[in-house]
Amino acid sequence: MTRRGWLLFVVMSVVWGIPYLLIKVAVDGVSVPFLVFARTAVGGLLLLPFAFRAGAIRTVLRHWRPLLVFTVCEMVGPWFLLTDAERTLPSSLAGLIIATVPVIGAIVVRLTGGAERLTWKRRAGLIVGLAGVAVLVSPKLGGGDAWPIVEVLLTSLGYAIAPLIMARYLNDVPGLPMTAVSLSTVALIYTPAAIATWPEHRPDADVLWAIAGLGLICTALAFLVFFALIREVGPARATVFTYVNPAVAVLAGVLVLGEPLDALILSAFALILVGSVLATSRDVRPAETHRGGNPVETGVR
Repeated sequence: MTRRGWLLFVVMSVVWGIPYLLIKVAVDGVSVPFLVFARTAVGGLLLLPFAFRAGAIRTVLRHWRPLLVFTVCEMVGPWFLLTDAERTLPSSLAGLIIATVPVIGAIVVRLTGGAERLTWKRRAGLIVGLAGVAVLVSPKLGGGDAWPIVEVLLTSLGYAIAPLIMARYLNDVPGLPMTAVSLSTVALIYTPAAIATWPEHRPDADVLWAIAGLGLICTALAFLVFFALIREVGPARATVFTYVNPAVAVLAGVLVLGEPLDALILSAFALILVGSVLATSRDVRPAETHRGGNPVETGVR
């Protein structure tokens, strides 16, 4: 990976590791639709002037169909589901379940006709990663609290599909105007529900700061970095930062909110991490040679 790729990777690991903490703080003071509306409206309003100044809005709108699908998979559905789940789940647990994105992504790539072979190493990774999820959620499911877990897993599914859509259909679309249009679209979709659930009183200062952080840092800035990372390293490796941001989510939840950290959580995270690394590993065969004598790499990314 290039130096620029590593820098983007580190930034993404942090800015998408802290949203779970901020969502947990904010959702205690406002409704789920209002929070999704607020974070996307803040991000959209921040980026739209720059998008119009760049004159690329028309280019973005020419790709409105795949952009709409991307927006639904990345924001409209996942952000409602994740926010709703965190009304009951600890932020650290939500962050750990999101670590399944690379595992789910490997399955989605295979099911959608991707060229990657499902080697024995990747098969083992899928099994180990899913075993980690089972260890992590089994006590919750046994207690009858299944739906929040399902919501976060559906969020992971959306997060796994969206980069593939972006890479296959939107790779030539400028990132800033695409982000601005996507965020504004989500804000418009959630406007009626946000109005219906508008807070009766001004939220506490910590809730307002959490919403501002979600909109400015974890949404507007994060997506610009995310699109740059996809273009730098490709869609499969672009989600590898999900190996790290769960650790950021756990650390933030434990240090700021006093959430529990026990052996079960650590062992489950280890299984998910190992599974994700194996499921997205690169299988390289010995170089073959054309008749002209030029070596050809036959490894699978």
